[in-house]
Order: sequence, then C-alpha cells, then structure tokens
Amino acid sequence: MAEVAPAASPAKVAKKKVSKPKKVGPSVSELIVQTVAASKERSGVSAAALKKALAAGGYDVDKNKARVKTAIKSLVAKGTLVQTKGTGASGSFKMNKKATRRAWPAPQAAAASRRSGSPWK
Repeated sequence: MAEVAPAASPAKVAKKKVSKPKKVGPSVSELIVQTVAASKERSGVSAAALKKALAAGGYDVDKNKARVKTAIKSLVAKGTLVQTKGTGASGSFKMNKKATRRAWPAPQAAAASRRSGSPWK
C-alpha cells in the first residue's frame, strides 16, 4: 500500500543547443541566376546544364538535388526565370527580360514627370 515515487534521476541535464556555423557564400538560387545570366544560349539553359555548371563551380549537386529543384521552381514562380521548355524543375530556363528591365530607374522617371507638368502654374 505504501507506494514510493521514483526519484528523479540527477543525470538529466539541460542540453545546450549547438548551433551549426552559417554557410559562407551565395545561395543556390543566386548561383542558378548567375549561371543562367552568364549563358548566351538563345533558347536558355537546360536543367542538366545548370546542374553541371553548379558542380563545376564546387556545389555538391548529388547531395542537394532537392534544394536545386526547389530553387529552380521558386525562381520560376517569382518570375526571375522563364521556363522555355518542359515542366516543373526540368526543361530549359532563361532570364526574364521583363523582370530585369523593371529596375529602379522607372519609378524615379515617373516621379520626375509628375513634378514637371503642374497644371496650377
């Protein structure tokens, strides 16, 4: 009838979280954008050629296949890349010309044109 509660083991100590060091260098998306931008191919760069270029640049493609695929898909979804052939993360990709043209100068030019033509002068 007399039950004794088990004693808490003193061996359990709060574990400290060991933080991994941050990766140095550009992200996969940045590497892909640089590779596609450097290409002079009219029809774009194929996914296989992208992976070969990443591997030549020192990136371990075999270990990070999923990262490369998700990076390609997200760049297409954002509009940074345009998919010329294929679906998903396969096919050919090239830079979106509309996205590169829409840089900073357009808003400044629009603001300057509004100021110059005031109808109340």
